[in-house]
Amino acid sequence: MGERLQGSTMKDADIKRLFYVHIFCIVSIILTTFIPSFFLEDFSVLETHLTWLCICSMCVAIINVVLYLQVKPNPSSKRSSIFHKISRLLKSCVYFFISCLLFHAIIVLYGAPLIELMLETFLFAVILSTFTTLPCLCLLGPNIKAWLRVFTRNGATSIWDNSLQITTMSSVIGAWLGAFPIPLDWERPWQVWPISCTLGATFGYMAGLLISPVWIYRNRKQLTYKSR
Repeated sequence: MGERLQGSTMKDADIKRLFYVHIFCIVSIILTTFIPSFFLEDFSVLETHLTWLCICSMCVAIINVVLYLQVKPNPSSKRSSIFHKISRLLKSCVYFFISCLLFHAIIVLYGAPLIELMLETFLFAVILSTFTTLPCLCLLGPNIKAWLRVFTRNGATSIWDNSLQITTMSSVIGAWLGAFPIPLDWERPWQVWPISCTLGATFGYMAGLLISPVWIYRNRKQLTYKSR
């Protein structure tokens, strides 16, 4: 009984930490929509979309890395050497770059221009990688086996794994839904490639950040995790 109560208390504490991390991530995205206008002339999400993409990706990346280092949801039992930490960092950077290239290729296969607007397509791939791959790198490290485990059925071993599943799926679905208005003959400024897709991915990511702690909290009694 005591162990069950202790486990429930630890789970609630993890959910609270998860909620705070996600709120900070959402606030960082909101701030990128108007703070740069104080320093950059004629800045707006639509008119200077590529600039906003770069700023948003950078801010979300920094917030993710700093917060996950602070909360340390998956602390290692072994003390790592400096060489191991540097190697892990370099691997993570390589994995993130590969993720950007893979997303770029997938986006092109789904109909994006191959040569024309290549920069726009790549920056879309970068922000999508920031919403999906980067949190995996922060929580799981450059460990493909751990990634495959998390994204298989019943593969989650912690609340943080469930959060990765929800935010990644919602980001990708949001980007996919964002493509639907592009071919419509509405002639709106946000229909220019890839604005609607990046906004869809961003809203999907933010929705996932809000939904995941609420869903986990509501289902916390049913969630059971197997050891890795």
